[in-house]
Amino acid sequence: MNWLQIANEWQRSLALLYPEQEIKSLFFIMLKSRFRMDKAFYLSHQQELLSEQQLQDSSAILSALLTGKPIQYILGETEFYGLNFRVNTSVLIPRPETEELVKWVLDELKGRNFDHPFILDIGTGSGCIPIALKSELPHASVIGLDISNEALATARNNALLNGLEVDFFQQDILQADYSFTNESFDIIVSNPPYVTIAEQSQMHQNVLDFEPHTALFVPDQDPLIFYDRIADFALKNLRNGGLVFFEINEHLGVETCHLLKVKGFKSIELKKDLFGRDRMIKANL
Repeated sequence: MNWLQIANEWQRSLALLYPEQEIKSLFFIMLKSRFRMDKAFYLSHQQELLSEQQLQDSSAILSALLTGKPIQYILGETEFYGLNFRVNTSVLIPRPETEELVKWVLDELKGRNFDHPFILDIGTGSGCIPIALKSELPHASVIGLDISNEALATARNNALLNGLEVDFFQQDILQADYSFTNESFDIIVSNPPYVTIAEQSQMHQNVLDFEPHTALFVPDQDPLIFYDRIADFALKNLRNGGLVFFEINEHLGVETCHLLKVKGFKSIELKKDLFGRDRMIKANL
């Protein structure tokens, strides 16, 4: 079989699971990750026959996709903010909305006098946020926290993979005993769990079946539990003039802003993502 025939086979096989354009995107992700082929190379080599090993590899990836498993977990890697990250089912797959959060942090830092910023990411998962920030801010000191030791192992490997120095610590932010540092921070950023149990029915099945629920869901009766605790932590550990940044549940933007206002935060800004959804908040003391 040639590459064009493989592409057509993917379209036929995955038609019931994904829209046509998403199947094309999955196909090109596979080509780049597994075969180091970009779109231009593919278009000029569509009639080229695959080797037996290439056929086996592409068939195995397609079979795994048919189970609903996200392609990032199948390939074991993904791209975030121009960097390569290893991913597995102990961490969430980094998403474009979180890239927007990273960019917002960087844009805000450009206009402020933080020569050597001290940055904390809470709920770090794959480490995508602190590693991306460190890549753009080589003079920053950056820490990532997570409750999961499996996630932290992945984050540490990703820092090594990208040749960046980020410290990672195991910590449950819902507990009051913070033993990882005595420092104060210029920036506290977090993409914590924020999906309510009631919202599960609106989510794609491959997210529910494969991504870690502890990194996704919060109780319906206390959906802002992580923002509440992180805000309390920030009140005690954020330096004068420091900033907090959150990725949020798009349906709870007003409520999250109100929580921060009641606690005494100022200059609270709610920002939409590229899809027009309330997705990020910035505030300071």
